[in-house]
Amino acid sequence: MSLRPLPFLLAVLCLLLQAESAAAAEPVRLRVATYNLENYLVQDRYYEGVWRPDYPKPEREKQAVRRALRRIDADIVALQEMGRGPFLRELQRDLSAEGLGYPYAVLLRGAPDRVRHLAVLSRVEPLEVLHHTDLDFKYLDDAEGNERRLRVKRGLLEIVFPVPGGQGDTWSLFVLHLKSRWSEEPDDPEAEMRRTREARAARNRILERYPEGHGLYLIAGDLNASPDEAPLRRLRKRGDVIISVPVPAHDTRRETWTYYYAKKAVYRRVDYFLASPELADRIPTGRARIFDALFAREASDHRPLSLELVFPENP
Repeated sequence: MSLRPLPFLLAVLCLLLQAESAAAAEPVRLRVATYNLENYLVQDRYYEGVWRPDYPKPEREKQAVRRALRRIDADIVALQEMGRGPFLRELQRDLSAEGLGYPYAVLLRGAPDRVRHLAVLSRVEPLEVLHHTDLDFKYLDDAEGNERRLRVKRGLLEIVFPVPGGQGDTWSLFVLHLKSRWSEEPDDPEAEMRRTREARAARNRILERYPEGHGLYLIAGDLNASPDEAPLRRLRKRGDVIISVPVPAHDTRRETWTYYYAKKAVYRRVDYFLASPELADRIPTGRARIFDALFAREASDHRPLSLELVFPENP
């Protein structure tokens, strides 16, 4: 029996080591989604031509929500307009029965809005959950001229996750749902002032958590504002400090609207991902999407967004 020459064996060993090293360096990808579920709760509804008091979200709409989430198949999902705990657990259970398991579920507690909540479903175990429900701001004075302060209506939910392979590094997901355009205030007819001040209060808390905008964080949710409006500007910069960078997203037709207001036949972009400058570098170009399957029109008046975060295995 002849022996292989030593140089040949060394070459084979080098190739094996290179292959092992390449496999170890394969980046970890996380898919994150944000979705306003349009009242996944009990409320008075006009449904199928009938006014129905205290009526849950119809099962047909729930099925469409689940179908959309199964198609997106995100690792972490930020939710808006979720009902109380039993509704979140119902969605978690029904998704699991259909093959999409999310072992971790978080509902924001303590916000002024006790009906519509922020929530997160995740395959990744959170390291920390922070319920930022103490955010307040000066609003319009009352009828006697006294200063009136309000809290951010739905609060700010922060979930801290580990950076995959990051040797103890972390990143934060901030979920936000700003005040709608509906208003009873004649001096703030579309609630733009209130929405803008909510955004400023949330921004200031984010900067407390990440001074000068340094670090890895993602802001996701329904901001009820167009890209050029004041709430977005507040969340993007404070003075010379760049807080976040909007993540471009479009659907398969390269359209960018995320909300359809049927009453006025208006299409708007109101749902966003805003990434910290450092996290923006981990989002590959073109990997943010607006989900546009036609069946999703049954689920909500909003369309879900998703993106991919790419983390080197050994940064």
